[in-house]
Amino acid sequence: MLSTSYFYQYLFVGIFVVFSAIFALIPLILAWFLAPKKPSADKQATYECGLDSQGEPWIQYHVQYYIYALVFVIFDIETVFIYPWAVAFKKLGLFAFVEMVLFIAILAFGLVYAWKKKMLEWD
Repeated sequence: MLSTSYFYQYLFVGIFVVFSAIFALIPLILAWFLAPKKPSADKQATYECGLDSQGEPWIQYHVQYYIYALVFVIFDIETVFIYPWAVAFKKLGLFAFVEMVLFIAILAFGLVYAWKKKMLEWD
């Protein structure tokens, strides 16, 4: 009777999560205790490709960079959805085809909108 209970079915998942967390934390804890701690000005300095840092470390980027990044993420996620759909295309039928066309149309509308607002032009 115990093997069919709801708790027993998820017991192994819980044990796996606990052991994986312990397995991931043990090296971090050991490194924290065993690592040498000798801070100095050279070790605390900002490292920039082997050269001395120039200018302020906190600068403001143009919003244009973030817009390009968001457009990239949107189309990157689109490919994540299209690949499995394309693999199972013959099994899914007409409804899934219409849904994918609608999905691509919504994303195309967003791209046209961003293009018309001149968000994709580099200044």
